[in-house]
Amino acid sequence: MPTSSTPRRKTVIAAGLLCGVLAVLVTFTDRKAFFSPLSVVIIAAVGAAAVLLQLRFNNEDGKRTIHPPVWLNILGVGFAIAAILSDRLHFSAQTAQILALAAVGAFAVSSTIILQAFRKQRTK
Repeated sequence: MPTSSTPRRKTVIAAGLLCGVLAVLVTFTDRKAFFSPLSVVIIAAVGAAAVLLQLRFNNEDGKRTIHPPVWLNILGVGFAIAAILSDRLHFSAQTAQILALAAVGAFAVSSTIILQAFRKQRTK
């Protein structure tokens, strides 16, 4: 088996697993849960994980120098944890939604930065 198909196989398997996770989330979740900030944060975290896995698979040879914005991912995880624990921390519903939106925004900006770096390297 040629070595060039091995990285592609890994990305296809990883993409299939992430699609499976999303399918399980959608299948076993009732309709009103999709209006919850928690479900939005989880979906955004799965998407960010997909981009980070893509980064890892594309950089297995170590030749690429794409670095994810770690501080932005940590900020997103912090916002997500605060949104999840908003009931325990006695935050209002509006604050929980703002924290969830901030987590989704941090994951989206981080993913955009990584994907833009992929695009720049392909054109070189």
